[in-house]
Amino acid sequence: MRKKISFLGAGNVGATAAMRLAELDLADIVLIDVQEGMPKGKALDMAEASPLEKHNSRITGYTNNFSKTQGSDIIVISAGVSRKPGMSRDDLLSTNRDIVSSLVEKVAPMSRDAILIMVTNPLDAMCHVALEASGFPRNRVMGMAGVLDSSRFATFIALELNVSVENVCAFVLGGHGDTMVPLPRYTCVAGIPVTEFLSRERLDAIMERTRNSGSEIVSLLKVSSAYYAPACAIKEMVEAILKDKKKIMPCSAYLEGEYGIEGLFVGVPVKLGSDGVEEIIEVKLTSKEQKALSRSADSVRELVDVLKGFEEKAAGKQRTARLKPRLKRKVKHDPREVLEQGEDLRK
Repeated sequence: MRKKISFLGAGNVGATAAMRLAELDLADIVLIDVQEGMPKGKALDMAEASPLEKHNSRITGYTNNFSKTQGSDIIVISAGVSRKPGMSRDDLLSTNRDIVSSLVEKVAPMSRDAILIMVTNPLDAMCHVALEASGFPRNRVMGMAGVLDSSRFATFIALELNVSVENVCAFVLGGHGDTMVPLPRYTCVAGIPVTEFLSRERLDAIMERTRNSGSEIVSLLKVSSAYYAPACAIKEMVEAILKDKKKIMPCSAYLEGEYGIEGLFVGVPVKLGSDGVEEIIEVKLTSKEQKALSRSADSVRELVDVLKGFEEKAAGKQRTARLKPRLKRKVKHDPREVLEQGEDLRK
């Protein structure tokens, strides 16, 4: 029986990753999006390329028909909104939390053995939402971040040294954002430590560009964010899982004491295979590196604490709503207490 990969969000990232995976002929592809006709149109376009690419992946697309994801082996979630001018971090977090939670609650019961790969930002925080909403074990919920961040680090090193990207093995830890922790000590060029090639000053400049690479691309594109490299990162992860490669790569994984971090999704090296995150690889860090990783984890924890605040506020309102029929007098509710739910699922 053929494997199935479902994409919730058929925008630039989801559709590009779907095409790359279809070309590998590993599984059938299902695209789901809220935009009427768009996922079906993209799926048809990809399907018409299959005779040219010589693959037999069946590609279909649907608008809000989540039943078509039933029996998925892997579900990739990239649906959500990007941060708009005037939108606070908490606004973005609240809106995408509502989107991700709603989607996972719809699809998880129909694919109880699936592996979830999160792409929606803020990525590490959205992994927490997916873990809670799905009820899946921690090995079957992960975030695509470290693979992308490490690829960006490797790209800039190869450009700086004028060597093949195939020679560079880069290593990045931490949350997906400007607190990520590139590790030159574990980064090599043809097996030679990168510190043998570059000065501390040049390495610092490359690491800073790596941290800001996503913003750099957004500033250049103006109307969208990166999608080719993120799509390739998704492809790498899915291929490792479906082929049971036992491949070590950095992903956002749920830590339970590893690296001294408890109860958080943070980017660390893991072994990916058919069971998802099959092992979390712990490497020795210097005190400086450990402090940088802890700071990165703290930034993730801040977001998770904000999420908990949203949940507590919502729970308080539910209790108020349950008590209301028992009251003999009318109670005026402050309109400011009403939490507006984000309904815009457009990517």
